[in-house]
Amino acid sequence: MELQREFNILYSMVYYKTSEEIELIRASCLLVSKVLAHVGSLIRPGLTADIIDREAESLIRDHGAVPSFKGYGGFPATLCVSVNEIVVHGIPSEKQVFGESDVISVDCGAYMNGFHGDSAYTFVMGGASSEVIQLCEITNQSLYKGISAAVEGNRLGDIGFAIQHYTESQHGYGVVRELVGHGVGRELHESPQVPNYGKRGRGLKLKEGLVIAIEPMINMGKHQVETAPDNWSIITRDRKVSAHYEHTVAVGKGKADILSDHSLLYETVASNENLFLIK
Repeated sequence: MELQREFNILYSMVYYKTSEEIELIRASCLLVSKVLAHVGSLIRPGLTADIIDREAESLIRDHGAVPSFKGYGGFPATLCVSVNEIVVHGIPSEKQVFGESDVISVDCGAYMNGFHGDSAYTFVMGGASSEVIQLCEITNQSLYKGISAAVEGNRLGDIGFAIQHYTESQHGYGVVRELVGHGVGRELHESPQVPNYGKRGRGLKLKEGLVIAIEPMINMGKHQVETAPDNWSIITRDRKVSAHYEHTVAVGKGKADILSDHSLLYETVASNENLFLIK
């Protein structure tokens, strides 16, 4: 996810990818998907976040890739692990012990063959309330509504509108404004920014070859967030739960091409008795 205030990124131009470059990005995204699937097999009550972070880094490096996040802007870990009211950018540590009713957003990036891949999934412990499960289901559904608008001829505002209308207008949740999606390619964060809110017909016109990360960050309560004392974790101001799902996609003619693959983790989550499957 891109938080311009945190990373101080200056955007200049949009880079459109060739079909060959898109396939290299897909390979990086599929590695990220494998990492998320592995994480889904491990999560259980009592586990600490530093363990899944080490496992993720090892798997990425075993494939000849490097973690995209580690060292980026000074971030100290391979994964962003954000629990409950932490929206994104949570730092995994041995002090972070997963509970029976937690929701755990895991965001991962990998750099391989000159290109980054980026994806995120919010894992839901079996003890989570029905209200929290619904938030995660609606957030995940909104991701695909945004993706359905990522076609040539539409505009960026059509993606944001699709997500905001579904989550905020129809279901009353809060769409985070300060954090947005972004372009993906040779750099982890490229132009354009991809907000999860907006107006139809506004913004950059979408063209084939544009690769973007679409990532709704949706709060149970109000949309306002703030930065935690660690200067990384972004938390809901009202301390209500937040959910976060992300795919990297290539804009296409008539249909977006999803480069990451959550079906890989659906299998491991379904086999993990500690988790509730969101799909």
